[in-house]
Formats: sequence, structure tokens, C-alpha cells
Amino acid sequence: MQNKPTINRRGFLKTAAAVTAAGTTGLIGIPHTASAKVGELATLIDLTRCDGCSDRDVPACVSACKKIKEGKIPEVADPIPTPFPGHVKVEDWSKKKAVIDRLTPYNLIFVQKAVVSLNGQTRTVSLPRRCMHCDNPACVTICPFGSNHKLKNGAVVNDQNLCFGGAKCKSVCPWQIPQRQSGVGLYMHLAPSLFGNGVMYKCDLCADLIAEGKPPACIDACPRQAMSIGPREEIFKKAEELAEKIGGYIYGKNENGGTSTLYVSDVPFDVLDAAIVKGPGRPGLKPVKRPMSRTDNAARAVLAAPVLGLAAGAAAAFSFISKRKDTIKKGETYHD
Repeated sequence: MQNKPTINRRGFLKTAAAVTAAGTTGLIGIPHTASAKVGELATLIDLTRCDGCSDRDVPACVSACKKIKEGKIPEVADPIPTPFPGHVKVEDWSKKKAVIDRLTPYNLIFVQKAVVSLNGQTRTVSLPRRCMHCDNPACVTICPFGSNHKLKNGAVVNDQNLCFGGAKCKSVCPWQIPQRQSGVGLYMHLAPSLFGNGVMYKCDLCADLIAEGKPPACIDACPRQAMSIGPREEIFKKAEELAEKIGGYIYGKNENGGTSTLYVSDVPFDVLDAAIVKGPGRPGLKPVKRPMSRTDNAARAVLAAPVLGLAAGAAAAFSFISKRKDTIKKGETYHD
């Protein structure tokens, strides 16, 4: 058996505490990014270890994520207001919370299956999929209301109290990770039919747990120790060492300009990509370049426009006043 590709718990807690002390939150307002720095965390997913929890009805990582995120989405309006113009689609997963074979607002990680032939043998490879937590996330750059943030610990999070569900984050994500739930969020208190369509949801790397010095729920629950987290440089080094040891491949190191999530596999990722079922909520594995690499400056200029600035300010004020009084008292700026 391969050596466990992870930092020990003491090392993780020490790093998490240091990152927390340095500040893990983004400022509410105009979106910003944070380039990769020493002290950021990264995760490693070893596909030679993951078996999709074949002995369980629901993979452990999926169950753990669902349990810890239960109740995070507010009660959905009934009926959900019809958006204007009419071609805008209402997306309601509130009655399909049990879905686990794709990403949804209520299912932030799922396990893809790839049946492949390698060296004359047929085998099934299991791939846990969730947000990649990019180093320079386009979803943060493009959000007109500043609800997306890149935290200093490497996590990319969306503040549901500021999000209007416009799905621009999803449109620029190479993997189409964020998923929308209509009928919830700030727009319901402003102009439900005209100004928004819900809230976008995705994995936030359990940033609240990391702030407490605890690992993300999915990683902590994995019975095969296929998922690990630790200081970025150490995780990247372990990924390289593991790939070299098994004659394997790494995904996530360069994709979308670099991410904080690395997959290591002994099967080429183009082979895996050809074998998995892709579609809405089921991302592919092709190499991808960052789609906004040439437009960041223009995007920031647009985001700084007075109209959007006022709108973001109004949204932030409403959020602070009506929803997060307890958070303000604690002097925090991060929201689940």
C-alpha cells in the first residue's frame, strides 16, 4: 500500500491556525482575488485509493458534506416568483435534495465513475468532484455584487447573503461548478421578478471548519484516506512524488491557471474524461485555460462602475442590517 499522502493532523491544525490568525476573510464589496502564497492550503485527491465507498449506499464524503451543510439553504419561496424576462429559467432543487449523482445546491460533492481499460484490464475509477478552488478564480473577478471571495486559506466562497443568482460565476467556470437555487436570497426582499433569480451554491472547502482548526467534512470522513489537506507547498510536493511513484498524472496544477485541488491518477485524465458521463452538474476533465485571463482588467473596471458599486453597497447594507447582526457583533466578515 502506498504511504498516506497527507500531512498529519497536528501539522494541519498548526497551518490552519496560522492562516486563521492571518485573516481568512475577504472584504464585502468589489470582488478581489488572492494569488497563491505560502501558507495557503491545498487538497490532494488520490484516485488510486478512492473506490467510491463501494460498500455504502452513499459515499462517505457525500454523506458528510450533506450532513454538515443541512439547513444552510433557507426555506424556498412557494411559489417561486417567475423571473422577467420569461426565458430566464427557475431552478428549484428543494424537492430533489436526495440527488447524489451530480452537483446540486444541496449536493456539493459527488463521485463520478469511469470504466476504463488499462493494460488489458477493465477497472472502475472513482472521482470525487466539487469546486476546484482556483488560484485566480474568474468567478470572483466577474461577480458584479462582490459575493464571491478568495480567502487566504485558498478557499473560494460565495456569500449567500449578497448573491443574486445571476450565474455569471457558473458561466466563467470551466467546470460549471456553481449551482442555482431559485426562490431564496436577497432578491426576494427587493424585486423578486425583476432583480435576481436565487443564490449560487458550491463547495466552500468548509471554510468555517478550517477557521476552527478542523479539516473539511469530506476529507475527515474519507475511510480510504484518499483525500488529504495541508500546506500548499507540501501537498504539491506530495502530489508530484505520488505521481512519479506510480507513473501517474496530475490534474489541477495548471488547469484554469492553477487550482488548490490536485488529482493524482495512474490513468491518463483524457482517458478518464472520455469515460465519465458529462453534462449539467457533471463536469469534465479536459485541460482548461483560464477563460478570463485577457479580460481581468476590463472586468475590474466594469465592477468599479458607480451603478454597480451602489448596488453592491445597498446589497451589503441590507445583508448586514437584516441578516447578520450576530456576525457583526463578532467582528467577522465571512458568511456560510
